[in-house]
Amino acid sequence: MTVKRITWRSLILSCYMTENPSPKPTKKAIVSKQSSFQRISMTDLSSSTLSEDLSVSLAGSNLYVFTVAELRVITQNFSQSNFLGEGGFGPVHKGFIDDKLRPGLKAQPVAVKLLDLDGTQGHREWLTEVIFLGQLRHPHLVKLIGYCCEEEHRLLAYEYMPRGSLENQLFRRYSVSLPWSTRMKIALGAAKGLAFLHEAEKPVIYRDFKASNILLDSDYTAKLSDFGLAKDGPEGDDTHVSTRVMGTHGYAAPEYIMTGHLTAASDVYSFGVVLLELLTGRRSVDKTRPHREQSLAEWARPQLKCPRKLGRIMDPRLEGQYSETGAQKAAQLAYECLSHRPKLRPTMSSVVKTLETLKDYVDIPMVTFVYTAPGESDSNKESVKECDSPPKELKRENGNQNYGNRHHGHRHHRTKSPKSQSVYSETALNQNIKNGLNSPRKA
Repeated sequence: MTVKRITWRSLILSCYMTENPSPKPTKKAIVSKQSSFQRISMTDLSSSTLSEDLSVSLAGSNLYVFTVAELRVITQNFSQSNFLGEGGFGPVHKGFIDDKLRPGLKAQPVAVKLLDLDGTQGHREWLTEVIFLGQLRHPHLVKLIGYCCEEEHRLLAYEYMPRGSLENQLFRRYSVSLPWSTRMKIALGAAKGLAFLHEAEKPVIYRDFKASNILLDSDYTAKLSDFGLAKDGPEGDDTHVSTRVMGTHGYAAPEYIMTGHLTAASDVYSFGVVLLELLTGRRSVDKTRPHREQSLAEWARPQLKCPRKLGRIMDPRLEGQYSETGAQKAAQLAYECLSHRPKLRPTMSSVVKTLETLKDYVDIPMVTFVYTAPGESDSNKESVKECDSPPKELKRENGNQNYGNRHHGHRHHRTKSPKSQSVYSETALNQNIKNGLNSPRKA
């Protein structure tokens, strides 16, 4: 079938001009489905060309066009009890779509985002989200169900993600710590989403990759959301896109901040920062910490290639329950993503390949070790450089994998020797000292 290119120059956007009337009721239905279409890029958009209907340009996208009145019903008039959060775009409320609202639209919970007219974003960011998420479909991109463009109102309705954002899961004060295996699953899912964007027929640069824009479903499947700052990638012989510097401090690539030159490598740097957050449990920028530790990337990157230093910056909430080999490989990947030379950063497809191998590294099970007090001969070893040799992987007892204890308050408290990556049980420690043991024995 011949694919006909749809351009914005042949269309009118009635909601581009707020004084225009809202769409006619006959156009509330689902955007007509087309078996194949070429994705519209933002470069096709011209504010000087006026047209009749946004939905015509998104043929095949399966988006629904809602009215403000319908979205008020869905969210119980944007009830405070349904409030989920607020970002640069505006407030987000949970809602529920009845299966009688539209033919073919199943009953489901949704998240409805309302543009704050006094906020930092506006019509163009709303339109960018509709254009990109209306046409791009992938398991690791949040699904846009529909939109509303009525007079000055701009709203978006997404699939509801019950676990919220990665930011909340990692940094909320009373949240349960994410296990190592879950963190790697999230990193892999987010990487697949970025790789899909970068390798699309018309590449997309996400430009605002950060923990708060990674949403999680009930199984901790990561999906990218908030495409308001996304840009079409360079085409032809172009090596970059020149644009106004936008994004989030602490995540934006240094060369992009300095020059305004945007490339896929800019997203790779941002991914490296998020990977650091997953490893360390620290925010990308934290003004409450000592000055040299406030910027996570600057503080942590020099320590990523040294196994012993890495052990000290790993998230203490993991309580040592992670694969040391897996952590070292993830740290090496973060180190490469955060290179100050964009051309040395890996592509997102190679990032995915690396993370695929890490998902098989499971959390270290609870095991018992015996502590041996160091003798005088051990003091001579202090002159050996810390990072000369990486620590060996801990052996698992009987192959058991204890995942349950990390969700409960009763845990074994363990200490790490400053000269060894081995983890010791306090119970075994005390018992050994009491018995006067001077040599290791099997637990």
